[in-house]
Amino acid sequence: MLKLFIGIGIPYIGVIGLLPWVASIDRTVLGVPFIYAWIFGWFVVTSGCLMLCWRLFDCHFDDAHPDNN
Repeated sequence: MLKLFIGIGIPYIGVIGLLPWVASIDRTVLGVPFIYAWIFGWFVVTSGCLMLCWRLFDCHFDDAHPDNN
């Protein structure tokens, strides 16, 4: 359950759940509207969440199978 929350739940909440709040902000980040910077930032955060899930839950499965080349 924690694996799903980290890998799917956190990115979903960040992108979809907070989108109404982000859309109401009229600021720019380095000349880019905040909503676009927010979505782009979540690309990086989502990749980090997926890497964290792999490290915490799935990494040991790759080490257990010597057939992987």
